[in-house]
Amino acid sequence: MLATPPFAYDATARRPSWADLSGDLRNAIETRLGAPVVAAHTAGAGFTSGFAALLSTAAGDQVFVKAARSADQRHLCDWYAHEALVSAALPATVRAPRPLWTLATPDFFVLCAEAVPGRTPGLPWSAAELSVTLDTWAEAAAALADPPQALLDLGLPALAPMLADEFGGWRWMVDGRVPVPPAAEPAARDRMRELAALEAEAPALVATAGRELTHCDLRLDNVIIDEAGQAWLCDWNWLCHGPAWFDTAVLLITAHAGGLDADKLWSTHSTAADAPEGALDATLAALSGYFLTRGAAPPNDAAPTVRAHQTWHGEVALDWLYLRQGWRSFVGR
Repeated sequence: MLATPPFAYDATARRPSWADLSGDLRNAIETRLGAPVVAAHTAGAGFTSGFAALLSTAAGDQVFVKAARSADQRHLCDWYAHEALVSAALPATVRAPRPLWTLATPDFFVLCAEAVPGRTPGLPWSAAELSVTLDTWAEAAAALADPPQALLDLGLPALAPMLADEFGGWRWMVDGRVPVPPAAEPAARDRMRELAALEAEAPALVATAGRELTHCDLRLDNVIIDEAGQAWLCDWNWLCHGPAWFDTAVLLITAHAGGLDADKLWSTHSTAADAPEGALDATLAALSGYFLTRGAAPPNDAAPTVRAHQTWHGEVALDWLYLRQGWRSFVGR
């Protein structure tokens, strides 16, 4: 039940194809590229409706392009513009695609970035692909422990307030502010107050990070394994002030799902070396509460599988936490 989710990680988004874009937008992109687009491979991963594709040109170049309309996708335009600023300022040792150019008009925003031909890791994880991903994350985290001034000047948010304001699923269930989702009912019957107490510890634990920055969305589908077997980390839009161990926990949820020893991987990873006592359990409580409550929200037309994605992640995070607490396994109860 745990090893693979009930959806395909590389087919979670409902995006327009290159042919679906307006002629004006296609012409603007091709003008900046300096050559016609001869092939376009639409990205299936992610949870937005913006255009995202690997484009090949008649000149033999490949780039990755994101685009959104100002009229009805203003938030995506803002996200892509922010992502371009963040990605451009990342330290050189962070293995991430860099922006090549942006284009803003009254009608749309376009972000063109380096192409990284490769694929999203499969589930269950192979030990080798997870190893190179954790190594890449360790290198990135080390570079972001003392971030460059260019990143600090962007006024990035802090993780602690976000956890306090948006990751209170178990506390909200205890207080009756949200209904108990069906997937959370087994936990709600006998562990909900304990889970709420663990969850409440998370904001203070991540607040100890200081200047350190973390990706804040290090999901499996934000990883690319390139043709040489190296891992690249994508979608830096949510970079924030917080400890790198938070993202290590996020990533290892899917390792636990596949039967790998997530506890050992956590304890031996460089980012967890200075994690305070209780950090992992508090994070898993916060993540499981968030994912399970979000998974019970109404469907999202831009990403029809997002609710299944969130529910599955919530169940897996909760199962890992149950085992760590010495409780009976959550999944399959």
